[in-house]
Amino acid sequence: MATPARPQSINGPTRTLDVDVGGMASLVSGDLTFGRGPQRGDTRTVVIMYGQGQDKIVAVFAEVLGKPYRLNNSFTEASREDQGLVVGVFATGAKADIAIRNTASVVAINAHCVNLGMPPDVYLSEHCDYEFLYTDAPFFRRDLSRFISHTLGQLNHHETLMAKPRTYFISTTFPDVHAALPNIDILTVGSDAVELRVDLLKEPLSDGTFSAIPSLSYVGEQVMLLRQRTELPIIFTTRCTKENGRFPMDNLDLYYEYLYRAIQWGVEYIDVELWLPETIRRKLYEKRGNSRIMSAFHDFSGNFKWPSKQAESVFLESRRYADIVKMIAIIKDHNENFELEYFRSSMRAQYPDSPPLSAVNMGETGQFSRTLNRVFTPITHPLLPIIAAPGQMSASEINQALALLGQLPKKNIYGIGSPSTRSATPQAPFYEKCFNELGLPHHFSMVERQLKGPSFIEMWCNQKDFGGAYLNPAVSFASLMASSSLLTTPNSGAGPVLSEAAQLIGMVDTIILRPSSTGSSSSAPASMPSSPSRHENGDSFGPLASAQTGLPPNTSLVFENASWKGILSTLTRDLAPSAYFGRAAVVLASSGDDAASAIFALKALKVGKVYTVGFKVPPALARDLLIEPFNSLESLQRARMVSSNGAGSGAGSPFVVVSALGPEKSTLVSMLVRVFGSRGSGNSRKVFLDLADGSVPRKGDPGLIAQQSGFAAYGSADVTAFTTVETLRLLVGQNMNLDPAPDLHLEVPTRMDDVPFNSSEWRWANYRS
Repeated sequence: MATPARPQSINGPTRTLDVDVGGMASLVSGDLTFGRGPQRGDTRTVVIMYGQGQDKIVAVFAEVLGKPYRLNNSFTEASREDQGLVVGVFATGAKADIAIRNTASVVAINAHCVNLGMPPDVYLSEHCDYEFLYTDAPFFRRDLSRFISHTLGQLNHHETLMAKPRTYFISTTFPDVHAALPNIDILTVGSDAVELRVDLLKEPLSDGTFSAIPSLSYVGEQVMLLRQRTELPIIFTTRCTKENGRFPMDNLDLYYEYLYRAIQWGVEYIDVELWLPETIRRKLYEKRGNSRIMSAFHDFSGNFKWPSKQAESVFLESRRYADIVKMIAIIKDHNENFELEYFRSSMRAQYPDSPPLSAVNMGETGQFSRTLNRVFTPITHPLLPIIAAPGQMSASEINQALALLGQLPKKNIYGIGSPSTRSATPQAPFYEKCFNELGLPHHFSMVERQLKGPSFIEMWCNQKDFGGAYLNPAVSFASLMASSSLLTTPNSGAGPVLSEAAQLIGMVDTIILRPSSTGSSSSAPASMPSSPSRHENGDSFGPLASAQTGLPPNTSLVFENASWKGILSTLTRDLAPSAYFGRAAVVLASSGDDAASAIFALKALKVGKVYTVGFKVPPALARDLLIEPFNSLESLQRARMVSSNGAGSGAGSPFVVVSALGPEKSTLVSMLVRVFGSRGSGNSRKVFLDLADGSVPRKGDPGLIAQQSGFAAYGSADVTAFTTVETLRLLVGQNMNLDPAPDLHLEVPTRMDDVPFNSSEWRWANYRS
């Protein structure tokens, strides 16, 4: 049920949030622990090493992190006064003292532009903490945001993925990543990660032949290209010849050199084969930073048995230096698939604190095990040149097999709209195409609810084949609470459950069907990042006491708010979460319901203060958040003139402006962005997010005014795309790659500072078509 990288972080504890809604705590899934998302992460001073004529990259790093910057001559000059800065050091000067820097207070990142030639300076690559490879033209700011958010521990991909009921990864087998890029959005349908088979890469030489082992320069560029074109986590694999790969086994240092460099490049998952010496595996595990280690064991002999001391020994040795244990064997008899399942359950029972286990059997006989594995099942795709391992299946084939086995029954999933949204349903064809591409048996229908009368939801939910729904516009659960005895009495866990987001925001936009947990509340999704939809105040679900009767036994409904996650994903696409920490925000809306999703997202980003225009923040949502309403021109002027020196304590001129006002009020919105964009804010550009329906004609374009006033502007199309994909994950538990080919829709910029600082490089129309 996780979203792209936003659940509870393993980098630190979260804090419990008290809720001002009497009698509701028992309805909320799990403990109320707000903050399962962006974290402060690494707080050391970031020092960027740059090459000849590339000093601008320091300013871009600083902007993405939301910090001022300065240029120094060496690491020695970095002092405690630089704690809140991003420091740039020219590569030549950095070589003098990088090896003796204070690693406890400084994190060194070698930013190398591949246009200057490859490889980067070997000495700097060896001694830096991380290395960011980029192209001068085109330059992808979102690639930098993803790199820095991961390496500094501000976002946690791993815990997000491990919270999902099933995860898959596509194993690319192209000799050159360029061949995969035109179809990367299709190849990755249903995937939660992309594996780069480094051993299968073929680096061309000047004489027309290929290198026996691709060089680090070639591999680094391949990683860079892949990360520029997909936002999915990458798995870095150097498979040896013994385990059906092409990397030689006579040079152990080669493995460490390549795998550790992948950690420096910010790759999310590193595949480390179990046969490697313990010293190498331990060293990689200790130096993995925020990357995660997959301990990989493969047996192609056909003699490996799951019910054996050897299998348990492999598991125990693997888990010592692993975040995921991966065990793959080839079998001869179908019953060995059931032996694997017994082994899986036994290891989970005997060693409950062990890392997640990903285990499948190879070959046609072992394909059944691929339908049962739930952690990082390797999948293939018809567009791949070869299958990475015998018996691999596509996501569509696995889903079809699950359907035939009765493990994935056909469900009716609905998009429930209102007359006002009758013509604004671009999600419908997207859902249908996703279901077809994923091989899901479900049926999707758009239905219309009546604006008056509470019984509309019962007709759709009270079905044996009900599989979930999204609501556009969202519906207040307050009226639902007032009219439903089932909600006010959880019925020993059998009643509907509210997620933390749905409860605090007060609006429900997604209804999920989930198996009930015996004797406790249903396991609903932990809330984290997507976008608020406009709604009619006073709408309610109506009584649901009878709606449960038509549902299958041992199932319950989960009420979720997915829209705020689209907002969070939009705001962090081109900026690291730290860019918002402690900063001030302005939110404009006609009601608290319209603004709640944005407030929730800003709270997850740990903003220091929120100025409100046109509404009052509900008490539960305002808890532990500085709120100040604009009630006069004087108060607005005071906020505009506040010094930004106090950032981190809620002080400073507003950094982000979010408007949830309708298109008819675009003049007011434009006025405010002019007011707050007229003053400079150092090197950090401000952010404007307009949630108004972009398809409705209006006077003036606040987004254009915002860009002219020094803002990075985002619109409802950006948020809608993220929200729709997040809703799909919630409803069917599978992932759709968000990232189309940006250079197919944009003119390629000629300079790095010409790059537009927003995600308007893609629009919802691209997905609809």
